[in-house]
Amino acid sequence: MASAFQKTGLTHHDRSKSFHGYTLVSPSGGQDTLLLDMGGSVVHRWAFGDDFTPGYGRLLDNCNLLIRGTDPAVKVGDRSKAAEMPLSERLRVLGGNSSRMYEVDWDGNLIWSYENEAIHHDFQRLDNGNTLLVQWVEMTEDETKAVRGGGRRKRGAPNMLGDEFIEVNPKGEIVWRAALHHLLSPTRDPICPLEPRLEWTHVNSLQLNDDDQLLFSCRANHAVGVIDRTSGELTWQLPYGIAHHQHHAQWQDGGKIQIFDNGMHKPGMPSSRIIEVDPADNSVEVKYEAVPALQFFSPFISSSDRLPNGNILICEGATGRVFEVTNRQEVVWEWISPFINGKDNARTSQIFRAHRYADTHPALRDRDLLPMADRELNHSYGLMRGRCGWGGGRRG
Repeated sequence: MASAFQKTGLTHHDRSKSFHGYTLVSPSGGQDTLLLDMGGSVVHRWAFGDDFTPGYGRLLDNCNLLIRGTDPAVKVGDRSKAAEMPLSERLRVLGGNSSRMYEVDWDGNLIWSYENEAIHHDFQRLDNGNTLLVQWVEMTEDETKAVRGGGRRKRGAPNMLGDEFIEVNPKGEIVWRAALHHLLSPTRDPICPLEPRLEWTHVNSLQLNDDDQLLFSCRANHAVGVIDRTSGELTWQLPYGIAHHQHHAQWQDGGKIQIFDNGMHKPGMPSSRIIEVDPADNSVEVKYEAVPALQFFSPFISSSDRLPNGNILICEGATGRVFEVTNRQEVVWEWISPFINGKDNARTSQIFRAHRYADTHPALRDRDLLPMADRELNHSYGLMRGRCGWGGGRRG
């Protein structure tokens, strides 16, 4: 988190260059998922109860919200002692951990749920109604020993965790699976030497395209790759050293791939950037990098979405900063989260990802999207002030 005294809410907006829409965020550690207008005010809130802490959600074309989260009643242990914990406790101290998937309607009514203590980070609702997820699985002793890199493993430490992609039907049944730790190489895909040997891969994003090509990103070993779901084979992989602890690999038009390159543990001074890679020749184009570079840095989480007008919506997750840039790398919209959750030294303004939806999205049509609908919340966090002359809220 940056200075506790910095200005929050909407800090900049160029109406002539930004993409008009509504931005979805779930502030880490809070109990709400929020929809923001272009003025940075909350125009809709999904408030969850005491049995669910939201982590990250997306709007579906069926007008519902699909969101992963955790049971707040489960106590989280000391991460430094993770190697000494049983599996169920170890999962709770890993970044991006979740135990429940909820699908809720506009009013927060539960439509569908799925419980699995090992799911984490990302998901995708498929056209057939199934849900694509990633879950942690414990590797064998031999598999653990074969993986190179990472910090020194303590004697008696449990086997490392790998990742498995699963497709779950509406009944909660797994109808397809693929173990990533069986596809990557334990020698050519080593763990970053500055990372602990708790996990080999730590998948943080997945996306299946219309050609049944599953794109994934792994933080612990800097890996980005593509799995052909028909053959089950790894068909492409980003060369080692291009990105560092990256997040949110996303398919783009023409088969290119956009990546939030966090830049943690890279040679030289750490800084983040948004890059686009062409798998045909592994060429890299930098789509956004701050000048000076240190002005843009998130060591973990974060996202980047290409908008319909060609702009990119970027979530600098560690600081709770969400901003939009043009193809000329000009910042045309910026919002900094005022929502600081947690207790004592664990307070945070982090946001895992942010997404912007056009007002033509099925979930937003004919909705009353006005900041006055949650006036008390907006006033409490100063989100009604200085709306840059245009909030963008509308009545359905």
